[in-house]
Amino acid sequence: MLVIFDCDGTLVDTEIIWAKASLEIFKEEDLDMDLEAYNSTYAGMTNAEIIQLIEEDIERSLPHDILQRITDRATSKLDKLKVIEGAHEMLDQLDYPRCVCSNTAMERLEANMRLVDLWDRFRPYVYSAVEVGTKLPKPDPNVFLHAATVLETDPSECFVIEDSTHGVQAACQAGMRVIGFIGASHSYLGHGEHLMDAGAETVVRRLADLPATIDALKDWHEQ
Repeated sequence: MLVIFDCDGTLVDTEIIWAKASLEIFKEEDLDMDLEAYNSTYAGMTNAEIIQLIEEDIERSLPHDILQRITDRATSKLDKLKVIEGAHEMLDQLDYPRCVCSNTAMERLEANMRLVDLWDRFRPYVYSAVEVGTKLPKPDPNVFLHAATVLETDPSECFVIEDSTHGVQAACQAGMRVIGFIGASHSYLGHGEHLMDAGAETVVRRLADLPATIDALKDWHEQ
């Protein structure tokens, strides 16, 4: 069996940093957006996808440098980056092989994981969707199928831990089982229901509950 973790918003509390940075930049462009609505709509998407959807919604183009401005603003806030509470303790208890599958580019993924001492707990089994296989991000199953192939595990024997509907959909398309995570700072009212509707079997709010949840679902499936 293989346990596959998303990173942003599941192991590392980055989603809230990027969301706040994005809203600050959007406000400079006379776009006022609510933080909770932003999180519920765009969590798990790449910044390029978010910009494209916003431009379609407002029916005008945003400045060509807006992605770089968001990146610069978020990067300036990374000194506040925190590991999700209980992540290290959970990994100490988890007895199964594990890896990370993220939409984030590898350079930033590694930097974020190093900041919270997670990189050495997963490397070399850390995969960026935009840099492996077909290079398609979630909700395409590309990165999950790549990880299963590399680690020689049948997709049906994989548990994926995800905080976004895009990630849940990608894992389900890959034929994997999914547990939703709703314990990060960007979590919002109805978050768990959205993940369940997308295909998660259950949700957890605390990473400390994850090993027992995986064991219970695994045992139930085998009965």
